[in-house]
Amino acid sequence: MTTQTVRAATASHFRRGWIYALLLALVTINYMDRSALGIVAHSVREEFGLSPVQMGYLFSSFLWTYAICILPIGIMLDRFPARNINAAGIVLWSLAMMATAGVWSFATLIGARMVMGAGEATSIPSCGRIVREWMPARERGVANVVWSAGSFVGPALGAVVTASIASAMGWRAAFIILGALGFIWLVCNLLWFDRPEKVSWLSDEERKKILSERSAGSPDAIGMQGSPGVVLELLKSPSQWGAMIAQASGIYTLYLLLFWMPSYLQDTKHLSILKTGIYTAIPWAIAVPVSIVIGLFSDRLLKNDTLLAGGRRAVVIACMLLSAVIAFVPFTDDTALIIALFAISLSGINATISLNLSLVTDLVHRASDVGKAISLTILSGNVCGLLAPIVTGYVVASLGVYDWALWIACILLVIGAIALGTMTRSVILPATPASRTA
Repeated sequence: MTTQTVRAATASHFRRGWIYALLLALVTINYMDRSALGIVAHSVREEFGLSPVQMGYLFSSFLWTYAICILPIGIMLDRFPARNINAAGIVLWSLAMMATAGVWSFATLIGARMVMGAGEATSIPSCGRIVREWMPARERGVANVVWSAGSFVGPALGAVVTASIASAMGWRAAFIILGALGFIWLVCNLLWFDRPEKVSWLSDEERKKILSERSAGSPDAIGMQGSPGVVLELLKSPSQWGAMIAQASGIYTLYLLLFWMPSYLQDTKHLSILKTGIYTAIPWAIAVPVSIVIGLFSDRLLKNDTLLAGGRRAVVIACMLLSAVIAFVPFTDDTALIIALFAISLSGINATISLNLSLVTDLVHRASDVGKAISLTILSGNVCGLLAPIVTGYVVASLGVYDWALWIACILLVIGAIALGTMTRSVILPATPASRTA
């Protein structure tokens, strides 16, 4: 066989790489949009005369509707195609993003952010579901880390793009331009995406590999509709609660840095909006390749039997403890070291939140209920995460410094690591007897 033939065969067996790209682009646009307000926060604060506490509520308002919508969307994902749910979500949040450019008061800012949160609630649960449908089981870790990297590529790219547009054209123009990006993704989604059983661009060999390996030897119930009542069954599982607590601590830290890192740099280092965008982008950008390498490492460690038993938890715990280096930021005035600590912490956070979702997928052996389990995990993260901007606002307003805001995040990360290590010791949902005998 010639070298060209081998390369052609390899390419035909990894066309699912386009799904990696599509999900990465979706989450990147999602996080570019949700992080934009943090970059222009000083301009918005000055225009509307807002206090740090009001800014905390404004940052958090996006998450109020996001959290409310997460679980219903998870139930919908186990009954309706992710393709359709993603299409509706990106239209809603992109329109809300563009509408933000026309706000005239604190109340209308809150309203636009809440609509945007409802739309963006579709993307993360659907990514977890799509990975379960599209990827061989031993590829889940890296697949989840790749799309989750969009939550870091987005703020990194968005920081520079938003700062550049805002500096040249004003902060309102940035919201219009960023909002328009979602419609480009929408066209790609409607043209090319569907379940692997249906798309025409997969080779027969790759389709067979996906369908035979995506459940790691457990019954493949993808395509079957799960029952909404399974949510109560999920909530009886200690492993589900362990994953939810871990996700809560990781997302709290993520949103603390997503919304307040630009203000921290401007308040403590007195940077211009353009320099703030560049300095903010650096740790997010560094975290992407580092977390992907961690995801690859976690997949290489696992065999099917250890994967289905939750063997991934050790890597997730290590990543959570790595994230806790954020506690050292208040002890240095060196800007380069501060950026490095943020980069290390964010690398651990991205690996934590994505591999924790992989762990949940590993422990749910009934594919028809994966969407609900993932959504519960994401819900817990965002319920805790919506507190991060508010708590930070009060801490900064009352103490005048950010130290305790960072230390609170560190304490929560340690709690999450303990919960993960002690509670995720059993299968969340085993395969049903009917499935095992099928």
